[in-house]
Amino acid sequence: MVSLLSLPIRHKVFAYITYQQRLLVFRHRDFPEAGLQVPTGTLEPGEETAVGVLREAWEETGLTKLQIVSCLGEQQRDMSDFGKLELHHRTFFHLQCLQQPPEQWSHAENHTNDGREPIWFELFWVAITAVPPLIADHDYFLPVLHQRMTNDPSKP
Repeated sequence: MVSLLSLPIRHKVFAYITYQQRLLVFRHRDFPEAGLQVPTGTLEPGEETAVGVLREAWEETGLTKLQIVSCLGEQQRDMSDFGKLELHHRTFFHLQCLQQPPEQWSHAENHTNDGREPIWFELFWVAITAVPPLIADHDYFLPVLHQRMTNDPSKP
């Protein structure tokens, strides 16, 4: 058994992007086994979490008019159940979309710096009150988001 203390730590940011009481989720077009997710990614060395979440949200969605509403909290997650011997230190943010987005769309995250093929996402909105199960604890802070949004329904 591997000790959690010996696992490498990856710093991740998660974006709960909302628009009119809906949450943006996506599936990997070419990897449906990756499950339903929210935009997330790894911080660059020295990158602040607020900068990283906006970068990752743009890279994975193509949405350019996003604003941070709040940081919802942090989580440590052992990823061994996904075959990764690493610990994710996750910071979850609520972002609001300030533009009228499509109901659903495809977007490719390009990795021009490392030569990998683009990763295609199929993005769509779900009601914040009826979010289907998300993979790998992507839904960890949804109760907090839901509570904050239902206390202030004027939030986009």
